[in-house]
Amino acid sequence: MAKCAFIGLGVMGYPMAGHLQKAGHSVTVYNRTTSKAEKWADEFGGNFAETPAKAAEGAKFVFCCVGNDDDLRSVITGADGALAGMASGSILIDNTTASANVARELYELAAKQGVSFIDAPVSGGQAGAENGVLTVMCGGDQAAFDKAAPIIDAFARSCQLLGESGSGQLTKMVNQICIAGLVQGLAEAMNFGNKAGLDMTKVIDVISKGAAGSWQMENRGQTMVDGKFDFGFAVDWMRKDLGICLDEAGRNGARLPVTALVDQFYAQVQGRGGNRWDTSSLIHLLAND
Repeated sequence: MAKCAFIGLGVMGYPMAGHLQKAGHSVTVYNRTTSKAEKWADEFGGNFAETPAKAAEGAKFVFCCVGNDDDLRSVITGADGALAGMASGSILIDNTTASANVARELYELAAKQGVSFIDAPVSGGQAGAENGVLTVMCGGDQAAFDKAAPIIDAFARSCQLLGESGSGQLTKMVNQICIAGLVQGLAEAMNFGNKAGLDMTKVIDVISKGAAGSWQMENRGQTMVDGKFDFGFAVDWMRKDLGICLDEAGRNGARLPVTALVDQFYAQVQGRGGNRWDTSSLIHLLAND
C-alpha cells in the first residue's frame, strides 16, 4: 500500500480519491474549496491539506484531476504547487483532460527534480468514477507506468500506456472525436424515430443488439427520447475537450469537419442555457426547432 495525494475533488476526482483510500492506500487530498476536502476526509477517513505542496509531501504517487491547462499549472507549479512538495523518485499522475502540450511541458519540468510525470486522462464519466471502472489512457515512461499502474487500478477497469509523454492526452482526443460524431448521429436517429411515430423504447431495444449498438445508445438513447439531460458529462466540458481536439488538429493537419460542426451545435445548446446538460442534449436542437 502506498502514500498518495489527490488534488482536485470534482465529480471525477472525489470518488477516484475515495477508491484509492478504500483500496488501502493512505491518501491526503487538496481542493480549492477546503470544505469539500474536509467532507471527503470525513467520508473516507483520509487526510486533507491546505495546499497542493503540503498534500504531496512524502507521497510516492500524486494524482491530479482539475479543469484545464491553466488549472493544472496552478496546482502543480509554483511555491505551493504539488511539485514543490514532491521528492525525487515520486510519480505525478495527471487525470485531467488537457492538451498534449501541457503534458509534455510538465513532464520536462518534473524531470528536472527527478519526478516522473504520466498524463493519464480518463473515460467513463461520473458513473465510471463512482463505480471504479474508468478507462485510463497514459503517456510517459514505461518504468514509471509499471509502478503507477497497480495504484491506478483502484479506480480503473482498463489502464494502458500508449506511448511517450502526451500520448495519453492525444488518445483522449481520439476518444472525444469518436463520441462527438456518435452522439450527433444518435440524436438525429432518435429524433427521426420520434417524428416517424415509432415506439422508440422498442426501437432502441432491437437496434442496440445489432450493428448500430453502442454505449451511448444503451445509456443515453432512452433519456434522449425522454428529453432528460440533467446528469452525465456537461456540455461545457465537452466543448472544452473538443476545443483541445480542434487546436491539436490545427497543428497536425488532421481534418475534423464533423467534430467542428458538432462543436458548433454544442455552442447552440449553451445558448439555450444547457451548459450543464449532458452531452446527449444535442437532440434538443432537433426536437425543439
